[in-house]
Amino acid sequence: MNTNEPRPPGKTTIDPGVLITIARLSTLSVAGVSRMGEVPASVKRILRRGQEQGVSLKIDDMVVDADVYVILHAGVNVREASRAIQAAIARAVSDMVGMEVGRINIHIDDIDYSAAPAAGEG
Repeated sequence: MNTNEPRPPGKTTIDPGVLITIARLSTLSVAGVSRMGEVPASVKRILRRGQEQGVSLKIDDMVVDADVYVILHAGVNVREASRAIQAAIARAVSDMVGMEVGRINIHIDDIDYSAAPAAGEG
């Protein structure tokens, strides 16, 4: 058998859970993100993939659309954090699985004040 011959292409299947993990970890790596939020029950009823862990995905013709629900730390610029999350997810999905990224909608569920200094301090 000649090892220099190209192998016929096969098929690669990516479980939506992999994309959810990529989106979730990319989101959590952005400065200012406290934790993931919860996907609303109304969104869960719509036929979508991956409605857990703060990420809801829609995959159509190898294009990934995502709704990401996050809780930010107090004092974070919401617009900058949202754009950073969008960029991080788009880059990771494109680089890691080679899929095209459509819309990445960021939903700010809450602001985490637990790490903020107490009144009268600092």
